[in-house]
Amino acid sequence: MYIDKNRYTTRPTDDRIPQEFAIYDRLEELSIPFVRVDHDHADTIEFCQEVEAVLGSKICKNLFLCNRQQTEFYLLMMPGDKPFKTKFLSAQLGCARLSFADDGHMRDFLQTVPGSVSALELLFDAQHQVQLVIDRDLLADEFISGHPGRSTSTLQLKREDLLRFVESTGHSPIYVDLPDPRMEDQA
Repeated sequence: MYIDKNRYTTRPTDDRIPQEFAIYDRLEELSIPFVRVDHDHADTIEFCQEVEAVLGSKICKNLFLCNRQQTEFYLLMMPGDKPFKTKFLSAQLGCARLSFADDGHMRDFLQTVPGSVSALELLFDAQHQVQLVIDRDLLADEFISGHPGRSTSTLQLKREDLLRFVESTGHSPIYVDLPDPRMEDQA
């Protein structure tokens, strides 16, 4: 799999999807600096770890979830190496058990596809149908990385800059403290 070992601090100039350019436009509008790494579609944890090595920071896990009735939608950001169990998040949000939302809702609300979702796509959720949820463990890192509309690039942003980007979209995150199931298994 291909990873461009260069770290870019500018928007790409080649042919990209309009959603990606819209994200770069907002970053520029807010004067938010970023580091960009281009690569093949990042669809495995091992490949993401190679991208992390080029970036010099971890890529967070982004999960698009919904309640059983598919009336409430959540974008969960958490450390990429932390296992996820729905029961912990459902309990903290006070909702019925969550499951992964379907591709159609992701496309309709965030204009992206599975494997490419990140908080940057909240730019397209003008109706605020998706609630951003952030695991506080993610805030321990100086940088948060995510895909800008497609999983063939990864952007590294300072944590505060990503939160400012999210606020500019009219979304206010809910913060949760998800336990690490690996620690429970050792108890």
